[in-house]
Amino acid sequence: MHEQSLMNDLMAKIEAIVVENKARRAVSIDVWLGALSHMSPDHFREHYEESSQGTVAEDATLNITLSEDINDPNAQQILLRNIEVED
Repeated sequence: MHEQSLMNDLMAKIEAIVVENKARRAVSIDVWLGALSHMSPDHFREHYEESSQGTVAEDATLNITLSEDINDPNAQQILLRNIEVED
């Protein structure tokens, strides 16, 4: 359930950015996974694909960076780094 909460928050952020930019959809999404986020890129991608179905983020290219720095202040976080939208 923790993953679902994270994905719901992420989808809400993506939706808000798309609306704010008066765009149709997100075409590219960059996320950063902290070393202590308990998410592998494959695990994240699996949850993302399921959560994005029927949203403005569906079919967007997903670029994932996995940090290995356990001392990073955001090591437990999943951060949305960039979104490219389509008008």
